[in-house]
Amino acid sequence: MPPVVPRSPAGRAHRRRVLVIPLIVIALLSAACASPASNAAGTAVPTAPPTGASSSGTAPTGASPSGTAGPPAAQAGFPVTIDNCGTQVTVDAPPQRILAIKSTSLELLLALGVGDRVVGQAFVDSPVPAQWTAAAGKIPVISDQAPAQEPVLELEPDLIVAGWESNLAADTAGKRDTLAAKGIASYVSPAACKEKQYQPAKLTYQLLFDEFAELGRLLGVSDKAAALIAQQQQLLTTVQKAKAGTTALWWSSGTDTPYVGAGIGAPQMVMDAAGLTNIAADVKDTWTSLGWEPIIAANPDVIVLVDASWNPATKKIADLQNNPATARLDAVVHHRYIVVPFAAAEAGVRSVQAAVDVGAKARQLGFGD
Repeated sequence: MPPVVPRSPAGRAHRRRVLVIPLIVIALLSAACASPASNAAGTAVPTAPPTGASSSGTAPTGASPSGTAGPPAAQAGFPVTIDNCGTQVTVDAPPQRILAIKSTSLELLLALGVGDRVVGQAFVDSPVPAQWTAAAGKIPVISDQAPAQEPVLELEPDLIVAGWESNLAADTAGKRDTLAAKGIASYVSPAACKEKQYQPAKLTYQLLFDEFAELGRLLGVSDKAAALIAQQQQLLTTVQKAKAGTTALWWSSGTDTPYVGAGIGAPQMVMDAAGLTNIAADVKDTWTSLGWEPIIAANPDVIVLVDASWNPATKKIADLQNNPATARLDAVVHHRYIVVPFAAAEAGVRSVQAAVDVGAKARQLGFGD
């Protein structure tokens, strides 16, 4: 197999010039035996079928019954422009080549039913839920960490959906303005916006559902987003809360100084829904470093442990039990642990289920009404 040559914008332009000549010849020959028809806007014919194209062989909108692509019809609701973490994002049509960075991005795209448009995934934190395993398995993994620009550009995406702003930086996939200049739109989970004027004062499920709706509009699948939101809202009504006053530590990573869920992000949102009192709730940030001294002083009733391949919950439990100071914590003595996968620790389609699971486990550990 010959080596893969990176596809630069210049290379794409060259290919388009090569293809234009035979297309013009065909058009001229057709005009000799048929009445003329022109595309007044001069819009290029899309290379991918529009959203909703049938897999049964039925010609998509903008294509002739024989399958030959014709001038595309404008799709209702487009172009779409949104302000995303302070960046103006415009798409003229539903993106057809999407790169997902982080588990939350991949899972939301799968939940919105556009997995067939996802051409690459990167920085996936946890295995996807069972209902999406098959779909996710068909999507190439371009990096186990935040991807660099080269493999990103080789994919020729028209949209990147990222979980963190840092996924779109000069030393990762590329700065957002640089990507935009190459024709690549980008979308960051609004829950992860860090600029003060864009960071949510406190994340709520309504804000999370607003994100689902916004991305659905950007992708041209608002109906699927509405269905997803309705499903999640119904699930949220099933959360069983722990009894009032049950305290909790949400420990993500770090050993010498734990990195924990603070007062305005996804962990706080989940703990609020599950009826837990976060011992770090007074820290006005999504996550924070918190020394062992205040943790020991707070002596939380339960400890929520984030499980990741690089920092599993089993190791955290061993660290707690082997440290003489933390081994005396009530939650450690009585093994009151609640384990959540990393992907459920960040704002996404697992956030509601996380509240259901955390609340139920807290009650199981003896903190029911």
